[in-house]
Amino acid sequence: SMVFQSYALFPHMTVMENVSYGLRFSGHDKKEAASRARAGLELVGLTGFEARLPSELSGGQQQRVAVARALVLEPQVLLFDEPLSNLDAKLRRHVREEIREIQTKLGLTVVYVTHDQEEALAVSDRIIVMNKAVVAQDGTPRELYDAPANAFVADFIGEANILDCEVVAVQGDEAT
Repeated sequence: SMVFQSYALFPHMTVMENVSYGLRFSGHDKKEAASRARAGLELVGLTGFEARLPSELSGGQQQRVAVARALVLEPQVLLFDEPLSNLDAKLRRHVREEIREIQTKLGLTVVYVTHDQEEALAVSDRIIVMNKAVVAQDGTPRELYDAPANAFVADFIGEANILDCEVVAVQGDEAT
């Protein structure tokens, strides 16, 4: 399943209809789809919002509807494509924590695409930093922070002190 940056909610459908859409489309009967949709809404804290339209929801609530819609399909892998970029900073932190909690609770594999290093460090067990469609480094947040592979990774992970220098001599693991 995938959660898009724009959430891709159907504006003419209620929250319940949006969440159950994939289930209905894949052939689940109406009763089972509704039951699983209610469970998905409960998981993301939106019980009681079933009859609302997306236009009646805040950005964070819309994002949680999109997450519920993806989760009810019980995917093996969940892809988030810049899911928090439309939210303000305070809400972004809160929803990021909710996503991490759901991921841990359900034991899901999540691929999380972001350009926000704080977000990447907060939600990841493993980070792959890409530079011009090439893997620059792959490792845990701690590995990338403590030992960035190059200046690009160091700059992405955080404030870095990068100095231009000329290596004159190398002796063992020391350079001058």
